[in-house]
Amino acid sequence: MGHPAEKLHPATYADLEAVPPHQVAELIQGTLYVFPRPAPRHASAHSSLGMQLGPPFRFGEGGPGGWWILDEPELHLGGDTLVPDLAGWRVERMPELPETPYFPLAPDWVCEVASPSTAAIDRAKKMPVYAREGVEHLWIVDPIERLLEVFALTPEGWLLRGVHHDDAKVRAAPFDAIELDLSKLWNKPAPPAGSSR
Repeated sequence: MGHPAEKLHPATYADLEAVPPHQVAELIQGTLYVFPRPAPRHASAHSSLGMQLGPPFRFGEGGPGGWWILDEPELHLGGDTLVPDLAGWRVERMPELPETPYFPLAPDWVCEVASPSTAAIDRAKKMPVYAREGVEHLWIVDPIERLLEVFALTPEGWLLRGVHHDDAKVRAAPFDAIELDLSKLWNKPAPPAGSSR
């Protein structure tokens, strides 16, 4: 599991920058959390989701366009530094990408792909930060349990809007303009064209 670094004082961005590049680091409420790079099943689900959302929402191919959909952006949000697996901004809120190597504007949507090393931090530490910063939509994908949880931000906090399992085809806000095929998040790639297998 991601673990807090042993420090007697609050961690700083310099501590985060000192983390080796083969690890992922986040700074939440003065605590530095360090995680291993995603496992293959986690990376596959993350990549597959981005491939399904990118064409219709970023490029307007078979969908409405109007979104930046980005892998692992570094977010600087009110003193916290978070790295969601995927994040999206409506172009009307962020017409251009920032010149900084991080994003100071909270996304409209984030997706965390849960793993044994990140799930507790995603839920207990990161979800409250996303709520505080006004992120409207949050998805949690669990490639081991093969499920998608869809949350919406309300004045009372996060509201679970749906839990979708296995090979379901779903429409989930804010990307409900298309049908999302969950089987593509955890199943093997299609065989090459002309293959007998």
